[in-house]
Amino acid sequence: MSTDTPTNLSEIPLDALYALLQPITISAASPRSRFTNWGQTFTCVPLSVFEPEDEYQCRLILELARREGKTVRATGVGHSPSDLACTSGYMLRTEKLNRVLQVDKEKRFVVAEAGINLHVLHEKLAEHGLAMINVGSISDQTLGGIVTTATHGSGIHYGVISTHVMALTILLADGSRVYCSRHERTDLFTASICGLGSTGLILTIQLEVEPKFRLKELQETISFDDGVDRLDELVSAAEHVRIWWFASAGTFRVSSANRSVEAPIPGGSWLWHSLIGFHVMQFLLFAGRYFTSLIPWIGRFAAWLVSDTTVSIDDGYKIFNLDCRYPQHTTEWAIPYENTRACLLELREWIESEYADPNGLRHHFPMEIRFSDADNIWLSPSSGQRTCWIGIVQYKPYGFNVPYRKLFARFEAILVRHGGRPHWAKAHHLRPAQLRALYPRFDDFIGVIDKVDPRGMFRNEYIQRHLFGMQGPEVDGRVFKELQ
Repeated sequence: MSTDTPTNLSEIPLDALYALLQPITISAASPRSRFTNWGQTFTCVPLSVFEPEDEYQCRLILELARREGKTVRATGVGHSPSDLACTSGYMLRTEKLNRVLQVDKEKRFVVAEAGINLHVLHEKLAEHGLAMINVGSISDQTLGGIVTTATHGSGIHYGVISTHVMALTILLADGSRVYCSRHERTDLFTASICGLGSTGLILTIQLEVEPKFRLKELQETISFDDGVDRLDELVSAAEHVRIWWFASAGTFRVSSANRSVEAPIPGGSWLWHSLIGFHVMQFLLFAGRYFTSLIPWIGRFAAWLVSDTTVSIDDGYKIFNLDCRYPQHTTEWAIPYENTRACLLELREWIESEYADPNGLRHHFPMEIRFSDADNIWLSPSSGQRTCWIGIVQYKPYGFNVPYRKLFARFEAILVRHGGRPHWAKAHHLRPAQLRALYPRFDDFIGVIDKVDPRGMFRNEYIQRHLFGMQGPEVDGRVFKELQ
């Protein structure tokens, strides 16, 4: 910042403010002025797109938004398959806010800017002999993105990743910079670690970590009936357990992973990760767009490709992560763990009824089943309950669209009957009345937003629709839909 630049941003003339923002404003002629999420399901053309490199530039963006009465949406890499990151207002891309600011190996924490990509964070932590405690199935997102959506890994004794956050620094809508933690400004902290970006612009995150570790993963295939009968045993048999359900084959692929000091062993199925597992499967899925009767057969073929028992040992995040393969429609819901068995049985009954109908719906594979411990984060899907997460996908082979709306609606109806809460980063239909019934502290959360952002600077269409119940074409869930 120049020494002759006013420290009070309100003193900067509007034309000078525009000039200061010009170097970080993405030109309307640039492809980056148009935002499309990773799944290629939602797209938007914001009023302006900014790419700040430091806190001062973030302050300038918020100052302009205040003066012009515009909304600001902080967006990372856009991995959310919903329109959570989309906006018709200002978009603040966080990818250059990506530095590690502090690493404390003794106290086991890292302080990083919210825009840091998890792949980069893994590398930086490894340089200090440290690692994230738990990781989801991918590391393509930013740290801020996973924190604000309570993204999860798997492990019945491990909370969602937001439970490892120790403190935040946030720029509020009025321009003030605040620090909040488990012990200071706790309401703001609890609201922000699953706040969907609605409480303010998160600048830095202090994250609890642990010494670098390897995981030893055993993958084996068992029958659906055996898996459901032994569910409690399977889920508690290892630190990190997740299941891939190939419904048309009637099998569970069970991954059980524990920390290990053994030497690395390359893992994975050669067939699954080779030409057959990727390219042939994509071609078959493409054929399934036109001949839906093929889809159950393709699912059985995929289950066969990964049916061998395998053992892998590698750095923890490499075992946690997997290849998402193709663009996709996806939805995921969290249910109370004690409802898992009944929910899976009802899902199987529904799927079998669809298969029995020549015109029935055909879902892609596999369903992913994961687990997390209870937490006390107001809007976390695991708030107050140990949780089973069940996700379903419909792949888009070669980028071509596939039917999914009726399929997802029927899937979600079953999950709702079993107490389901949606993953916040994924598209869902719930509105305030329904969310209030699911989350006892929902109104406390709304109260924090009303206090720190009374004019709604950080309320994009997703926030207005789901948290505040706003209706109308300007906030409808299809307003940013890539394929109408």
